[in-house]
Amino acid sequence: MTFESMQLPDEPHVTAPDGSDVRILLGLSGGGMAHFSLAPGRTSRAVTHRTVEEIWYFTTGAGEMWRSVGAETEVLEVRPGVCLTIPLGTDFQFRSFGPEPLAAVAITMPPWPGEGEAVFVEGPWEPS
Repeated sequence: MTFESMQLPDEPHVTAPDGSDVRILLGLSGGGMAHFSLAPGRTSRAVTHRTVEEIWYFTTGAGEMWRSVGAETEVLEVRPGVCLTIPLGTDFQFRSFGPEPLAAVAITMPPWPGEGEAVFVEGPWEPS
């Protein structure tokens, strides 16, 4: 085992299937961490995950997160300091309001397996 550390990269590594910019952070065998940002006025595509669940902690911006699983559905106002879970099988979509990007740090458990993990679903808002 070795210790790792890093600084948040200035530029995103990839664009997620939902349309957000992703900066890949560190990971261990049980999970991985990434930084997601969505530009002001943008709305992500609604997705669900095949095998992973996530915990998100919002660091900047303002917006809303829609989550739906089974009979349970909610729209939550998100801003810095809000932390939420995305359990396995949850459909979700988010949108950014205000003058700065909506950004969150997220933990994915198990680590993100790669292409094909996110599946597009019908969400409440038109993606941009």
